[in-house]
Amino acid sequence: MLNMKEKNKVLFAMITNANGYHLKSKAEKSKLLDEYCRVSGQHRKAVIRKIKNGQYIQTMKRETGDLKNIRPCVYTHDLVSLLIDIWEIFDRPCGQRLKPLLQTELPRLRDSGEIILSTEAMEKLQKISARSIDAKLVSHKEKERLNRKYPKKLHPLLYQKIPVKLSHEQGRGVGETIQIDIVEHCGRSPEGPFINTVSTTDIGTGWWEGRAVFGKEAKNVHKALFEVAQRYPFPWQEIHPDNGSEFINETIYNYTREQSIKFSRSRPYGKNDNCFIEQKNSTHVRKIVGHQRYDTTSQLIILNDLYSRYLGFYKNYFQPIIPLLKKERIGGKLKRQYGKALTPYHNVLASPKVPPEKKAEMTKIYQSLNPAELKRQIKRAQDMLCKIVKQREMEKAVTKKLELEVKDLPRVLTQKGRKLINPMVTNLIAEPMGVR
Repeated sequence: MLNMKEKNKVLFAMITNANGYHLKSKAEKSKLLDEYCRVSGQHRKAVIRKIKNGQYIQTMKRETGDLKNIRPCVYTHDLVSLLIDIWEIFDRPCGQRLKPLLQTELPRLRDSGEIILSTEAMEKLQKISARSIDAKLVSHKEKERLNRKYPKKLHPLLYQKIPVKLSHEQGRGVGETIQIDIVEHCGRSPEGPFINTVSTTDIGTGWWEGRAVFGKEAKNVHKALFEVAQRYPFPWQEIHPDNGSEFINETIYNYTREQSIKFSRSRPYGKNDNCFIEQKNSTHVRKIVGHQRYDTTSQLIILNDLYSRYLGFYKNYFQPIIPLLKKERIGGKLKRQYGKALTPYHNVLASPKVPPEKKAEMTKIYQSLNPAELKRQIKRAQDMLCKIVKQREMEKAVTKKLELEVKDLPRVLTQKGRKLINPMVTNLIAEPMGVR
């Protein structure tokens, strides 16, 4: 059986000996095709296409070396590497801006020892055109672009250790899956340190607990999770965060191993895998404390006092939840079947997994609570947070106005040899903000 190289040789020889193919009559062409197909075993239509586009001629010329004289590569890989280093030194200019620098600065860089360059290589770089510079840097620029677009993860091995679980794969029993998330209180700008709320909820009962922390450091998040877990009336069996590095780190991973807690995570950018805590973030955090910026110690104390003393009790003991029992698609519509509305407290009491001693303790707490008083305390905490936010906004506005007034002092008009200064600025200069 002939290979493709031998088949092309046979076809080329057959057509050359016949003094061409296109000038022959139909009968002569058919005879040539029959003979070649018999020898090579190729399909008749494939041979016709090969002859029409001249593919066999190009193949033969390429094999004999007569197709085209390829010019030798002047700018080798080593030379391109030097060009990239020089391009980095001069802050990555385009080819038109880099070419004059190669003419004047290459000897100085070589004499100062910044680059190791032979005389031959320097001559080549000084002769290179601006268009060739851009062409040689294309592949390097593309690599940098891809590295920026697809950066490597900080903990690739740790991400591989933690399994991904979809929403329907997570446990629905009491304490089987605790979804956790972090809510940022940065306002309109994420600059500088600000407060975050570590929000947690149990899928089975709907129990929610939260704690405010400064920043997203692993040690602060770990401390918040430990304190929040103590408030739950049942132990945690598994935690399920998103893919944020505030949760996927060695500190939290070791904590789960020490406490014998399972660890799973959501799909990247898949909020439906964490739908229960996303809902709680809206109803238990954003709806209560709003979208303002919180970045002071006093606000941190108010938030933690709100979560631990008032909001947690109010939501867990007096806010019923309607669970979704079944969902099926009928034609173009979804039919949903919901269960009975119960508070998380009653869901815990109905669970046989919770010991009677803990249920008795929860019942005692429930009987001592007053929902109206809890609601008033939540409102007071909200008013205190709003008051601090407004006060800080006023201070920023006054400081900004003061800065503008002081900046305009050299241009203040004079009258009778005296400068006219705004009395408000005079008072602020005499009495600074920190002293009042």
